[in-house]
Amino acid sequence: MGNLKLKGKDILKLGYPNNQSVNVALEVMKRNFATKNIHYVKSLLKEILIHPEQFEKDLTFGQIAETLLSSKKTEKRMLNSQRADFQIFGNNISEEAKNQLYTALKLPVSVQGALMPDAHSGYGLPIGGVLAVENAVIPYGVGMDIGCRMSLSILDTPVSYLNGARDKYEKALAEHTKFGMYETHKSHIDHEIFDRDTFDLIPILRRLKGKAIKQMGSSGGGNHFVEFGEVEITEEDEQIGLPKGKYLGILSHSGSRGLGAEIAQYYSRVAVEQCPLPKEAQQFAWLDLSTHLGLEYWTAMNLAGDYASACHDDIHRRLVKAVGGRVKARIENHHNFAWKETHNGKEVIVHRKGATPANENELGMIPGSMTAKGFIVRGKGNPDSLNSASHGAGRAHSRGECRSLFTQNDIKKELKLKDVTLMGGNTEEAPMAYKDIYEVMNAQNELVDILGTFQPRIVRMDR
Repeated sequence: MGNLKLKGKDILKLGYPNNQSVNVALEVMKRNFATKNIHYVKSLLKEILIHPEQFEKDLTFGQIAETLLSSKKTEKRMLNSQRADFQIFGNNISEEAKNQLYTALKLPVSVQGALMPDAHSGYGLPIGGVLAVENAVIPYGVGMDIGCRMSLSILDTPVSYLNGARDKYEKALAEHTKFGMYETHKSHIDHEIFDRDTFDLIPILRRLKGKAIKQMGSSGGGNHFVEFGEVEITEEDEQIGLPKGKYLGILSHSGSRGLGAEIAQYYSRVAVEQCPLPKEAQQFAWLDLSTHLGLEYWTAMNLAGDYASACHDDIHRRLVKAVGGRVKARIENHHNFAWKETHNGKEVIVHRKGATPANENELGMIPGSMTAKGFIVRGKGNPDSLNSASHGAGRAHSRGECRSLFTQNDIKKELKLKDVTLMGGNTEEAPMAYKDIYEVMNAQNELVDILGTFQPRIVRMDR
């Protein structure tokens, strides 16, 4: 980290008030200028002290400027006694998941909430939870895997090739997909995302850029997958532009990898320091979007979302190159994100943690399990769900329960029954771990129209 010999008393001597601004200045300068001359660092600090308003929007110095301009104490926020308006879709939802939403609805910034039919308990906002707030962003409301996506490529290859040349497709997945913490591709294409100056403006992003380059085009562990399967278009839609019928498809599910996880961890910790809440609500600590830290997280979150999208582009590019064919249509959507949207005539920040955006006419992909069909959908823009739908079938059993309930043999029987080849995977992701996707889809017919299905045939997951 360098050896900048800057101390709090040096900053006080420059004329800084004896408050939080000293600690903030010390942290920012040591983080960004560890190798610089102390006189140069002091001259910068003096300049910020004299004209803090000029540095308010600066991504490096904004936090110091903001602390100087504001002498607000960090006061504990109280919860409202009444919940904000909400709607729950579906019946098969645990009390724990509901209670997590109820707590979130009492935050002073909360405006409206909803729970999707695939909902189950998570950390902070439940998985399948949707929360609209005013001018704030909640890192744990977004979640750890920022911008986690579903991406479906529909190819012009005859679907019969999946059986006729199964070995070829298995080989492509084995050689061209990488999973988990340690697998990475040997070679990388230059992607425009790495040219963005955002990586240089925020210290944590600068530090993570190397890891992001290394993990480009790879997928996470857990429930992330890449699979070949049968797409059936049952309703024609001009956005998809394909006639009814069966097609070969590639479906991937993954997020922003180490980049997103570390952004989430860092800003969640910072939010808890900035926004003390009662114990039962502390995971809902938010960052005000009028502050430097809020703006910083918002910028980092959006970069992580774009990075996740770039990873899917790379996964699909590699596989299409390996198996041949042309992409006729692409359907994508993401969850674990926050969007600026207008609801009831008011701009709000909508968090969708494990929930899919389903604005009117917006296309999406909702998967089932490694053996169950997924659904290609078109959003109806239902205001009661804050224009949202489920992001999958949702877990019926926790990962811990799965380890004691199911065996590899149980999975093999189910795979054989549904004619699915599995590469990797474990009992935590057993098909039986998930709710019935048909029940989930029936519970959200007010939220989406079904345009088609995706039946997995060859599935690759982390080992």
